[in-house]
Parts: sequence; C-alpha cells; structure tokens
Amino acid sequence: ADGMGGHAAGEVASSIAVHEVRDTIFNNRELIDRYRVDHPGVQSYEVLQVLESAVQTACSAVHSRAQAEQDKRGMGTTVTVMLIAGAGEHLRGFVAHVGDSRCYLARQNQCHVLTEDHSLMNELVRRGKLNREQIESSPYKQYKNAVTRAVGVYGSVEVDTFDFDILPGDRFLLCSDGMYAYVDEEELPQQLADGEVKEVPKKLVDLANAAGGHDNITAVVVRIGETSSTELAPRTTEVSLKLEVLKGMQMFRYMSYKELVRVSNIAEMIELSTDQVIFSTGQPGDAMYVVLSGTVRLAKAETIVAELGRGNHFGEMALVDRSVRSLTATAVEGTRLVVIHRKDFYEIIKREPALATKMLWSFVQVLGARLRKTTNDLSDALHGDRHGQETEAENLFQD
Repeated sequence: ADGMGGHAAGEVASSIAVHEVRDTIFNNRELIDRYRVDHPGVQSYEVLQVLESAVQTACSAVHSRAQAEQDKRGMGTTVTVMLIAGAGEHLRGFVAHVGDSRCYLARQNQCHVLTEDHSLMNELVRRGKLNREQIESSPYKQYKNAVTRAVGVYGSVEVDTFDFDILPGDRFLLCSDGMYAYVDEEELPQQLADGEVKEVPKKLVDLANAAGGHDNITAVVVRIGETSSTELAPRTTEVSLKLEVLKGMQMFRYMSYKELVRVSNIAEMIELSTDQVIFSTGQPGDAMYVVLSGTVRLAKAETIVAELGRGNHFGEMALVDRSVRSLTATAVEGTRLVVIHRKDFYEIIKREPALATKMLWSFVQVLGARLRKTTNDLSDALHGDRHGQETEAENLFQD
C-alpha cells in the first residue's frame, strides 16, 4: 500500500488499509484453507470475493477516518494484494488491485506486469491520446503521479481482481511507483532470482535510490520453489502450452499477458483419441476449439475441407451465433484441444470491456481474412470454369 495525503495522512491511510485487508483475510481463513486447485469444495471466485471484500472494507475504514478528522480529508492509498492458495505444488494466485502500485511476475526468464496502473497517464495512453514516449514532453506531465482510483478517497472503489496458475520457479515483485520507475524489466527476472529472497527487496530499493529515488519506495518479493518431482511436469507443460498457443493466435494477438491469463482461465482442455468425433454436421454449436497438439480433420460428407495442426482454431462462429455446425470435425490422431464455450465468452465480454474490444476486433479481422480468401477462391473457380468453357468452344469450332 502506498498512501497519499498531506500531514502524514498517506501513512495513516496505508496503515489502515493493510490492517483491514489482513483482518478480513484472517476472518475468512477457513474458506481459503479449504481451497484446492483440483477440488470443487471452494471455487476460485469465492476467494476473489474475499479479496474484494477486504479492499472494500479497507476503503470504507480509510474514508470514515478521513471524514472524522479534518487534517486527513482526501487521504487515500493504493492497494495491491496477492494471496497464494492451494495445497503442495498445486497453487493458485489471487490478486486484488487499486491504484498505481504493481505486481510483476517473472516466469521462464520473462517479465510480465499483472496489474494495470489506475493513473491519468496510463488512461491517456490506453485511450490513444498519447504514447509513453510523449509523457515527459506532454502538457500532462505535471499530473504524472495522479491516480484515477484509490482506496479511501470515496466510501467504495472499483477493485480489479483476477486469479492464475502458479508454477514452480515463479517469482513475484509487488512494489510502489517509487520502485518501478527504476525497474529494468529485462533484468528483473535475474534480479529476483539472485541471492536469498529476504535480501532481494533491499537490493532493489538500493538500486532505485542510487538511480534517483524520487519517491517512497516499497518492495515485496515472493519466490515459488523449484520442484524435482515429475508429478507436476504435465500440469506445468499444460499451463505454459495453453498460454503459448493462445498468444500465437490471430484472435488473441493484441492481448497482454494478464489478458491471456484471463482467457486461459475460461478455457477447458480436452484429450481425444484417434478418429474421435468432436462435432458433426447439423449439430448445434456452442464452443470454439484450438489445437494444442495432434491433428483435426474438417470434412463435408466425404470431402475433406482441411486438416488443422497446433495453433489452428475452428468452430469460432459458434461464439457469436447459434447456427448448427456446417462441417464434421474428427481427431486424426491423439489430439489435445482448448475449448472456449459461448457462455464463458459472453461472461468475459461483460466483465472486461477493454479485453472484449480486443477480442471482437481480432475476431472481425479473422472473419474478414476468411471472407477475402473465399471471394478469391470463388473468383478463381469461376475464372477456371469460364476458361474451360472457352476451350471447349474452341475445340468444337476446330472439329
């Protein structure tokens, strides 16, 4: 938590928020302890509700204190919470976020920002009013530290929440803007891996201070241990493969890592045996499919229309209409697919307008490309028929 407000009010706001969040989570400890990645007893959304409730409770407490004491009017704080739940090596991360602090994930030598800054600058960039390179020279520079959301300024606040799979070797940095102003995202994965974990925050703070240290600097580092067990390897491979394949698809090309994680959360993975039918011509469609491994044949009656391998997708029209399938899809060999159902697709569109815009824009591009290809194929076919008729007429004339 990174507080804001004069006369040390920011410190009061952040302290209240931290204690309120801690107490709310502690009061729901039984539910959190019962959560298991592979057990239906407690669902992920229930844990996210606990985190959102914790932040809302903190917001109300900070706001009430500010209203009661004149010198603390208008105080507020950022809040970024990460909760790790699950059992053994099957862990899941839950994040609640308000303001411009950040949560970084370092995974497989790559750095990902899991939170979105609720700041004026980020909002202007997101709306296309300016790019990040223009911030220092823009007339808005004086508002560079202005936040668009904070805990305690009002009695309630909109909270970003999401959850994701945690893998062996994952490393996290939760920090204030005073830290990430000096973070080199290319070097961060190695910095989070070096030395004893309890020493890493101090090293990062020292680096930030040496580079300028213009603001309060807070850093929390979390490491997930590596595993020598082979039991988790299939799950690790599955999570990584799902994200890799989704990222390579045209439909998801504009998404950030966090947005890909959200899509991955609604995607189900299924395994098929050789010659197993996925759907048949005339059946109602309610899902799209992405090939993770193996081969899928699309056919119309006895005619093979296409054979699709890793990274290809099919059945996406079912996400936007309720028409029946026009082809039959069959696994040519042992095949793994990612399935996204229409109801889950609609749910994510309702909850995530920005993500929905990216998905629908990409969807239109995919359909546009297919329409152009169909038009060209039809044109070539008609041209071929015309050429064939002309040749036949010439032959008749010669005869």
